[in-house]
Amino acid sequence: MEDAVYRAPPSDGLLIAPLDEFTAVYNRASGITHLLTEPAPQILVAVQAGAWSLDALLDRLGRDYDLADGTREALTARLDELMEAGLVERV
Repeated sequence: MEDAVYRAPPSDGLLIAPLDEFTAVYNRASGITHLLTEPAPQILVAVQAGAWSLDALLDRLGRDYDLADGTREALTARLDELMEAGLVERV
């Protein structure tokens, strides 16, 4: 979906705690705790700051982080995983 916009639930809906190489994310709506590894926590932080198109999100992440695989396909795959977990939504 070319003009899709991605966002996270309201900031009070998630509790985020870094744990060494993992990040624990508790989703209050579902009651589930997820363990994430890079770059998923960075994507989640970015979409908590507001709604982003795929290209804008890729640009922001590329500026803020050293992305090992900074392609649209890779970001789409990570966003799909985060959506499946209920941590990101497409609007």
